[in-house]
Amino acid sequence: MPMTMERSRAIRMLRGWAINVLQEAGAIHECEEHGWAKDRADPHACQRAIEIAEQDPPSGLSLDEAVAEVRDVLDSIGDTCPECVEE
Repeated sequence: MPMTMERSRAIRMLRGWAINVLQEAGAIHECEEHGWAKDRADPHACQRAIEIAEQDPPSGLSLDEAVAEVRDVLDSIGDTCPECVEE
């Protein structure tokens, strides 16, 4: 069981790193009311996030893996808050 927990923790940490990179680059922001991440749809910010991932990937991750994680996380974030849509 420890292997599964360690892997799950590593995945969450990697996703957290990618979210941080995207926020730092201005590619995503939080819904002010609910806190959900929202895509800004800014291609320049997305490119900055990719450049940050290439320049400073997490230890043990290749440049390609770091960039892929940033892209995967960005692809999983919509441009609207799921809770705001329901209101």
